[in-house]
Amino acid sequence: MKILALNWNDLKNPYAGGAEVHLEELLRRLVTYGHEVTLFCSGWSGCVREEIVEGIRIIRRGNRYDFNIIAPMHLRRLAKENSFDLLIEDINKIPFYTPLYLNIKTLVVIPHLFATTVFHEINCVLGSYIYLAEKPMVPVYRGCKYNVISESTADDIALRGVPRSDISIIHCGIDNEFYAHDSSVKKYERPTVLYMGRLKKYKSIHHLIVAFARVREKIPDAQLMIVGAGDYSDDLKKLVASMKLDEAVEFTGFVSKEDKLDRLRRSHVAVLPSLKEGWGLTNIEANAVGTTVIAANSPGLRDSVCDGKSGLLYEYGNIDHLTEKLYTVLSDSEVRNKLESGALEWAGQFSWDIASRKFEQVINEIVGEN
Repeated sequence: MKILALNWNDLKNPYAGGAEVHLEELLRRLVTYGHEVTLFCSGWSGCVREEIVEGIRIIRRGNRYDFNIIAPMHLRRLAKENSFDLLIEDINKIPFYTPLYLNIKTLVVIPHLFATTVFHEINCVLGSYIYLAEKPMVPVYRGCKYNVISESTADDIALRGVPRSDISIIHCGIDNEFYAHDSSVKKYERPTVLYMGRLKKYKSIHHLIVAFARVREKIPDAQLMIVGAGDYSDDLKKLVASMKLDEAVEFTGFVSKEDKLDRLRRSHVAVLPSLKEGWGLTNIEANAVGTTVIAANSPGLRDSVCDGKSGLLYEYGNIDHLTEKLYTVLSDSEVRNKLESGALEWAGQFSWDIASRKFEQVINEIVGEN
């Protein structure tokens, strides 16, 4: 079939994140199954406006500030010039409300919705804009099918009024060949805590820094690596400096995929303290290479952690609880070894190949409907 996919970014965009990984892992495999895929997304300064990437035709227009405004005009033109069988609209920021101007069978893909979480990230004016922009979603997309990546997101949109019968859940996969356990790779000599992801306020990395400072009182040689980039970086660095943790905390910025793999393998524990996520892909990637995780018991993250087996959950925002979990994993090798074994078993069930076949079945059912 001919598929048009719509997302705010593609993987080459400097602002790409987990939502882009999820969508393009699926789209690439749909191409190998014989489908024709076009991805329409925003551009950035100096980007290539059109190119073929692993079989996907990528068209970039506008930028991160005006994409939702200019998208309808370009989408109508694309739909007129091509006989698309299906539109896959990925909603991970502001919905594009395509049913208002396109007459194409549509699958709505939702990693997670912001709702009130957005006010933890940006100012009240912009936050209100995004919050209100999500409100008409259910009536506008009535009759469309939804695909989500976690039970938490399914519950969220069901509470908003989407019928359960219109919601399918397909968990994210991982690149099993790349994120593989290597017993020859040893952990760092110093007890090491890892955060890996975008540096955004709602990720609550400041909670981790405060808890880490408390852990250092008992484990003085512990170190924290904060891997990733984002607009909350300067605030986090100021917090580290104010707590006199500069020697113990490393901010790496953006790192290569190979560097990311090495740090995941060698760290003693990876921590995700976010208020809300669609899934928590880093949890599974860490588990797949033999590293346990600690994550907030938040929507999305609680779905990607098997508490007590692949890692530990703590009450979001409870610094004492997080400190306790960190100290246990770093100081008790028996507990950590048990969790690492469970992590490998847990991660073994997640695969992009499995996810993409399930995804293909969902879109086949939609296109085959009268």
